[in-house]
Amino acid sequence: MIYEFLANSYLWMKALHVMSVLAWMAGLFYLPRLFVYHVEGLAKAGVERGSDMDLLFRHQERLLLNAIMVPAMYSSWIFGLALVFTPGIVGWTVVWPWAKGAAVLAMTAYHYWLGYQRVALAEGRNRLTGRQYRFANEVPTVLMIVIVLAVILKF
Repeated sequence: MIYEFLANSYLWMKALHVMSVLAWMAGLFYLPRLFVYHVEGLAKAGVERGSDMDLLFRHQERLLLNAIMVPAMYSSWIFGLALVFTPGIVGWTVVWPWAKGAAVLAMTAYHYWLGYQRVALAEGRNRLTGRQYRFANEVPTVLMIVIVLAVILKF
């Protein structure tokens, strides 16, 4: 019965998965950029933690993570798993679903690392520079390339 539901709603699940992933990826790209502006902006302006500028960055980072990224991550996982369990969609004898799965797990770990960094910034425990956040901002790009190539080329 559940497999019949999944098969009949496959295109809806696929569309909802793609929309969820787009929203999640937008946040994964933007949050580290906010961290760069937060770290470098406070230093350039010569302002302290707790200033209006610091509070604004903390507010934006919290909202982006909690109101957009977390729901988008969860819905990406839910609709993605619905696709995985749809009969005839994934063949586990080839490499691509394993490569995609590994990259999605890495993307999820990166998401939680960003959440940790957001709290560290909010609590004044940040130890990373703007340059390090710029470098970290490349992680979702690399993972996205792996995921898209795996799914499209089905190697």
